[in-house]
Amino acid sequence: MRAIGIILAGGNNHRMRELSQKRAIAAMPVAGSYRSIDFALSNMSNSHVQKVAVLTQYNSRSLNEHLSSSKWWDFGRKQGGLYLFTPTLTMDNNYWYRGTADALYQNLDWLKQSHEPYVVIASGDGIYKMDYGKVLEYHIDKKADITVVCKEMPQGADLSRFGAVKADDNGRIIDFEEKPMATDAHMVSCGIYIIRRRQLIELIEKCAQEDRFDFVRDILIRYKNVKKIYSYKIDSYWNSISSVESYYETNMDFLKPEVRKHFLQDYPDIYSKVQDLPPAKYNAGSNVKNSLVASGCIINGTVENSILFKKVFVGNNCVIKNSIILNDVYLGDNTHIENCIVESRDTIRANSRYVGEDGVKVVIEKNDRYIM
Repeated sequence: MRAIGIILAGGNNHRMRELSQKRAIAAMPVAGSYRSIDFALSNMSNSHVQKVAVLTQYNSRSLNEHLSSSKWWDFGRKQGGLYLFTPTLTMDNNYWYRGTADALYQNLDWLKQSHEPYVVIASGDGIYKMDYGKVLEYHIDKKADITVVCKEMPQGADLSRFGAVKADDNGRIIDFEEKPMATDAHMVSCGIYIIRRRQLIELIEKCAQEDRFDFVRDILIRYKNVKKIYSYKIDSYWNSISSVESYYETNMDFLKPEVRKHFLQDYPDIYSKVQDLPPAKYNAGSNVKNSLVASGCIINGTVENSILFKKVFVGNNCVIKNSIILNDVYLGDNTHIENCIVESRDTIRANSRYVGEDGVKVVIEKNDRYIM
């Protein structure tokens, strides 16, 4: 594919509450064995984009560890490869990334030194499968300046955390509102863009001259009547884990057979860093229904409609329902967890009870790990 890839994975989002205090949103665990960024990286690899840059900033340690080897996504090549860029202090610049456009500007040399004519820009928090090659074909066919991948949302959906898009019958975007409180639009931007590399450099340099820092607000919205910006509709599964509620909903979607088949069985695959862990162990008395249980788990209790990530220990007579248990959690005997997200590396004392009464409850405990 005649394009390079850029994954924007540096932002923080307060809607994730406690979950983003120790990790970047792009490093959030998804579906038992993946991280959020795995989906964008796998789409790049499967679309034959051989040169990909990941722009990281906020709480990037766990994300950098996850991306420490490019071989898992088949980027370990002589040509191309996986690049990690963090904010760099220089004589001319002493800022962190002040926005998405500024993040691109601070790494403009990488764009200028590349030779591919097009750039695929993607967000690190999207859960989807896509062939970017088809989007590029559409982009070229429409003679577009910028192509924005969009998704039709169901009637009544909350669009306040998305960019709301309106397009004419030909697909050209005629209106773009960033995170509107109220709108009559039904289509949202998925945070995936295709643009010619030279034009991106020109637009980013102009933004920097005018002290503008945001790609959506200062390029897409500002130039919507000047540049030919088109929408490309995705009709398969897409979600963004930009809030605790959407993160919970996205993981729970993987308990649906059609979503699980789409991501885990249908070609092409989603790749991730692999850890050498033993398979999950179900001891006598355990009872597991409609759940995803990752490797390294030991189950002694009841698990229903839940997702357990790696190395979770479930004690005797525990009940886990409609919940997400992140990596390396110890649940003491007789614990009851329902409608919750339990933070990674937690130790939940025996006889504890956590129930999300008014929505999803995030459980964080830091107890000494011992048999209780």
